[in-house]
Amino acid sequence: MIKSLLTFCLLFIISSLAHGQTMQGHVLDENNKPLDGAYLYNKNSKKHAHSNESGSFILEGNQVNDSITIGLLGFEKKIRIVSQEDLNNLVTIHLVSKAFLLDELVLTNEVNALHTVAKLDLETNPVNSSQDILRKVPGLIIGQHAGGGKAEQIFLRGFDVDHGTDVSISVDGMPVNMVSHAHGQGYSDLHFLIPETINSIEFGKGPYYAEKGDFATAAYVDFNTKERLDDSEVLFSYGQFNALRTVGLFNLMDKSSSQNAYAAIEYIETDGPFESPQNFNRLNLFGKYTALLKDHDKISLNVSHFTSRWDASGQIPQRAVDSGLISRFGAIDDTEGGNTSRSNINVSYMKFMDDHTSVKANAFYSHYNFELYSNFTFFLEDPVNGDQIKQYEDRDILGFNAEIKKHKQLGEIDVNISSGAGLRHDIINDIELSHTLNRIETLEYLQLGDVNQTNLFTYVNTEFLFGALKVAPALRLDYFKFMYNDHLTDSYATQSNSKTALSPKLNVFFTQNENLQWYLKSGIGFHSNDARVVLQERKDILPRAYGVDLGTTWKPIPKMLMNVAVWTLLSEQEFVYVGDAGIVEPSGKSERYGVDLGVRYQFTNWLYVDTDATYTHARAAEEPSGMDYIPLAPDFTWTGGLAVVDLKGFSGGIRYRYVDDRPANEDNSIVAEGYFVTDFNVAYEYKNMGIGITIENLFDVDWNETQFATESRLFNEPEPVEEIHFTPGTPFYIRGNLTYKF
Repeated sequence: MIKSLLTFCLLFIISSLAHGQTMQGHVLDENNKPLDGAYLYNKNSKKHAHSNESGSFILEGNQVNDSITIGLLGFEKKIRIVSQEDLNNLVTIHLVSKAFLLDELVLTNEVNALHTVAKLDLETNPVNSSQDILRKVPGLIIGQHAGGGKAEQIFLRGFDVDHGTDVSISVDGMPVNMVSHAHGQGYSDLHFLIPETINSIEFGKGPYYAEKGDFATAAYVDFNTKERLDDSEVLFSYGQFNALRTVGLFNLMDKSSSQNAYAAIEYIETDGPFESPQNFNRLNLFGKYTALLKDHDKISLNVSHFTSRWDASGQIPQRAVDSGLISRFGAIDDTEGGNTSRSNINVSYMKFMDDHTSVKANAFYSHYNFELYSNFTFFLEDPVNGDQIKQYEDRDILGFNAEIKKHKQLGEIDVNISSGAGLRHDIINDIELSHTLNRIETLEYLQLGDVNQTNLFTYVNTEFLFGALKVAPALRLDYFKFMYNDHLTDSYATQSNSKTALSPKLNVFFTQNENLQWYLKSGIGFHSNDARVVLQERKDILPRAYGVDLGTTWKPIPKMLMNVAVWTLLSEQEFVYVGDAGIVEPSGKSERYGVDLGVRYQFTNWLYVDTDATYTHARAAEEPSGMDYIPLAPDFTWTGGLAVVDLKGFSGGIRYRYVDDRPANEDNSIVAEGYFVTDFNVAYEYKNMGIGITIENLFDVDWNETQFATESRLFNEPEPVEEIHFTPGTPFYIRGNLTYKF
């Protein structure tokens, strides 16, 4: 018996040595900041692991004298020879930052390559303005059409997203999209985000992500701000059209490895290229404090405030330009414009319960004001006073998000489970649509009331890793409560309604090797309708969207990364709330399918090229052929550029964006003209000083930034005319930049 027991113990020890031992620890940067997504690979056992958000890792199958490679894009690769001490104690590995090298990117089931690409794009083509931010998402096109203060119009995958109806946007877990907004459902004003504070951008196209709910049909975009500054910095920029921008970034707790705090301020003003000055100005304030607690737990607090005001020349009719009545930069009604503000407070907390379990949560509060004056039809409805309208609201938003992640080992199968829950509650006072004169006199209230809207949700994501194959089923449950008090009725009454939605997802990934990955994504999503529409018009509350993506991420050669996706998206019902008129336009079912192509290539350590193209076929599913075009849905978009990064102090690049001609109405009898616009920038940095030049519309082409088929009537016209109304895009525009770091 004793002999048998000794034999068993000996075999167990030999077996354990053969399979190796576990090495645990953390991966940090030079400043002891945890690094997420660092790749650890044992060349002897062929085992690999990744660090999590706390920098923690668990690598199995190690023996003394094994060679471990540790790498992360943007950091110098490190090789560590395993010692007995490494196997007995927690290991701390420091990586040193350096230039991004695309040939070091390894495709695995644990790391999203497209998120890495977004970080690469942000590093090689720094954001210069709030308008540039969303352009970092491949295939996404934006347009401004109200004096610079209004949220940008978004186009993606054959959607005219308006201001955010089908793209969910957040900053540090705080929602940007506004439900039941005075100007339209999903309105997303991102101007409170200072570009220089952005650390990373995460995005995903399609309704495939259980943690993303309302508005996440065409895509989601998440922005994360920096936790620390490498240097304090002051920037000053001045250019044509009396354009001034100044930014200050101030590190408040330098040389601390466990605490970081910084403040940022941005001020912008410009008159724009228009004959009637825009008188635009915006002030942004931002502050963030982050502390690393025991066991790499983390807490963050950020506060921000922005306020903006502007005048606008509005969308002008093509016939007025053709007849010589006005120029491309003139106006029919130059009394348009508005002002808006938003104040935010956001607290985030991350705790690591053990090596396999983490909890992440944030709570937020926002106070938001919006006032906009527009005139799209001129004298169509009121031939005496004109058709100017006012849209106004005063809003409070509060809520939280919480998620727990857990890793389990079921035999040879790795299982990752993340489950979450959250709340968003909007209190919207005096939401108004009225007919006004000269931004002073209210002629008639068209809508006036209070909205109270709540969204409760929960979800579960699971990932089963069978070696190279990852299967990820997920499920999301949403509950909505809508309430509205109409101030224009004779008696007090609260209208209310509720709705529940269940949204399943299933994603499959197959990593053929470290240079080739395939994926199949599928899921159901939705965007909510405006509370006033739900309660007064009795329209569909949560129109569904059904999507499928089949794609690949491929490195055909070490310095090139390609991603290709074939996709389709069916919308159950596209109810479009027209905030400018206070009405609903039901457009029935729609179907879209297309192809996305992205290519990135690194010629040298300092020279990058990238391009992204999207082809889309978008049609109304229930209309006859020839009458089934979806207005303003782009069928082909193309963006890209060439970037130089830190070549003996020089950086710069040239960027282009192209949008094809697209239908402006249902029978394609009115066409919105496409455009090809090129921007250029160059900068030189010496020690702590930097100087640069930025040129928008390098070749000074005439292009229309936004276009609509609109029926309008000018003052002396006997009959209305339906045609293209447009906002002209910026002509050749040059500005100089100075920076000082300290």
